[in-house]
Order: sequence, then structure tokens, then C-alpha cells
Amino acid sequence: MTVPDVTVVVAVYNTMPYLTACLDSLVGQSLAPGRLEVVAVDDGSTDGGGELLDEYAARHPGLFRVVHQPNSGGPAAPTNRGLALARGRYVLFLGADDWLGGEALERLVGAADRWGSDVVVPKQVGVNGRLVPQGIFHADAESVGFADSALAWALADTKLFRLDLIRRHGLRRNEELKVFSDQPFTLEACLRAARVSVLADYDCYFLVLREDRGNVTERAGVLDRLRGIAALQQVAAELAAPGDDLDAIRARSFAWDVPRLLEGGFLLLDSGLQERVCAEVARLVRRFGAREVYHRLPVSARVRLELAAAARPEALRDQIRYEAAHGDPPAVVEGRRHYAAFPAFRDPGLGLPDGLFLLREEPAAEAAPPPTLVRQLWRGIVPVQVRRGLRRSPLWRRLADSVNGGRG
Repeated sequence: MTVPDVTVVVAVYNTMPYLTACLDSLVGQSLAPGRLEVVAVDDGSTDGGGELLDEYAARHPGLFRVVHQPNSGGPAAPTNRGLALARGRYVLFLGADDWLGGEALERLVGAADRWGSDVVVPKQVGVNGRLVPQGIFHADAESVGFADSALAWALADTKLFRLDLIRRHGLRRNEELKVFSDQPFTLEACLRAARVSVLADYDCYFLVLREDRGNVTERAGVLDRLRGIAALQQVAAELAAPGDDLDAIRARSFAWDVPRLLEGGFLLLDSGLQERVCAEVARLVRRFGAREVYHRLPVSARVRLELAAAARPEALRDQIRYEAAHGDPPAVVEGRRHYAAFPAFRDPGLGLPDGLFLLREEPAAEAAPPPTLVRQLWRGIVPVQVRRGLRRSPLWRRLADSVNGGRG
């Protein structure tokens, strides 16, 4: 049996009507017949999605392989099942509410073969307001790392992976995670890869924000999100090289993922859940060295993290409300140091260190060089009134330039 170039794994659960566009984009790929297979796993859909998969498999024999299973409660289990069935040299995971550009797979396979890549990050585009960080897509790149690119901000599994890499290291999603199970998987693949590349010259992958906000990440609870973040950071702690690589991965979670959970939505939680969130954030901060990358974080993120870590939900609520009402606070300038004057700044009841609020520190002014001996003698011999008069003459300018650099 011919080995396909790429297997696309699609985990499906109640994604109608978006599933139709997803499947159409696979049917319309420019890869020659036989080079592509689609493994679609229906995770107990109740909206007709399972039946639609069967229809596409019947209309396109040899392209689709469909598996039906009872609902597992999350995307990890159906994704793992599809991965276990993959036969291609490469595998790509496609969300059932997303779609691909017509040449996406042909271009991705070509790039991976040309560059010898284990992982290729395709250009991604957000649809319906879906937020997709674009920092890594400024240009094609044969090889990128965490220290020299925005790879840490692109840890979804929406990539092309060499199947041999996955098999050799036994990579699979953690089925205990209800959300973010793709990120530890992707991070481990990238850290174990001999080469991670970026294909940025073609819009490959279209990520959809559903109108009903039914995407699994949008539905996830705050504690489930924190567990997913902890799993990601655990992989980083075990596999990332200390230094810039590890710091970039830590900064991603503590500059973005965790602080997002300490915004307006935090105020809607009951007091008991707020305390649990603060306790989990405190564990993350201590366990994964968040304070070592505070210099990479915005002041507002640092303050919210520390208020949570100090188990001060009431002060954290005040901070969130202040940011929502006022945005950036005024600055307090003391010498060369500029501080963000949030209400918690120098609050004696909180005792947070000033450095937490430091916006910037101006460089020390360079001292003027001491005058040369010739200049000192000149000033000592010639009265100042005479020197001022001489400055008006061309002779003075030539003399000053030759003696003391024109400074008089």
C-alpha cells in the first residue's frame, strides 16, 4: 500500500455547520490523489456531524477514513485515536470548525521535504475575530527556535509534524486535560525536533471563532485552563534548555495565559473559586520560576500575579477594577526610576516591593570629560571677557579648533 505524504487528523464534536467548510477544504487540496488521507474521528456528535462525515467518505473513496466513538468529554481522546491510525509521512491536526487554503498541504509537505523539517508552522489567519498572534509569520524561516523567534506564542498543534518524530518519542495528548492538551504535545515535539520551520508566504490555516463561542477553549473553566498551563510549563521545565529558550516559554504563560484569567472574568467568580484560583496561580508562580522572567512582563501582569500569589483576592479585585476604569496609571519618577503608581504601589498593607512596579530606569548621564591641561592653562591665563571677544573672530575659531576642540 502506498504511504501518503500527509495524514490530516480531524476530531469532530458538534461543529456544524462549520464542519462542511472544513471537509470541503480537504477535498479541494492541490495534492495529487493518493498523497493525502483524512482520518476523521466523530466523538459522539449529536448535530449531524457524524452523518456528514459518512457522506463525504462515501463520495470520496480512499480520501476519508471515519471513526465513530462515544463522547469522551474533550478533544484529546479523539485526536489520539486519529493519530494512532495515521499512515502518512507527516501529520497535520485540523480543527473541525477550521479550514485550509487550497495549496496548504502541498506547500507544507514541499517545505518540510526541502528543509528536512520535523515541524513546520503554517501561516495562520483568524476568522470572525479569532485572535492569532502573527509575530512568527513575518517571513519564511528554514529553522527557528524559542530564543530567536515568537515560537513560544505559537504552541497550538495547528502544524505539520513528521510522524516518525511522534512515533519515536511516543507523543500523544494528555487525555486528563480538558483544554490546552495540544500545547504540551506541541511544545515537546518542537523541543525534540531537529528542525522547526515556518512557512509564512501562503495563508495555509484559517482558524474560526464560532459565533456561538462554542470553541472548546472558549467553553473551558478557569481551573481547567490553569491545569493546562501547568502541564505546558512542566514540559518546559523538563526539556527546555535553561536560559533564553526556557525563559521565552515561561514568559509566554506568565505574560499572557495566566494574567488573562485575572481580568474581568475573575470578578464574576464566587469568592471560594477566586481563592482557589489564587492558590493555583501561587503554585504556578513558585513552581515554574515566574519571578525570574518578571522583567519580560508588563507591570500590570506582574502586579496581578503577585496579588494572586499573596492570596489577596480583595486587592486583586481592586487592581482589576482600576485597570478597567483607568488603563495605565500615572508614573512616579524618583531620580532615574519610573514607577507605575497603581493603588497597590507602596500600600503598607500589601508590602509589595517597588521593583514590581518599575517601568524603566533611565541610564546614568555620562560625566563630561575633564578639561585638558592646555584648556585649563588657557582659561587660567586669558580672562573670560577677552575669550568671549575673541570668539567673534575667524582667527579664534581656527585657534580653538586646534587647541581645544572649539569649546572655548
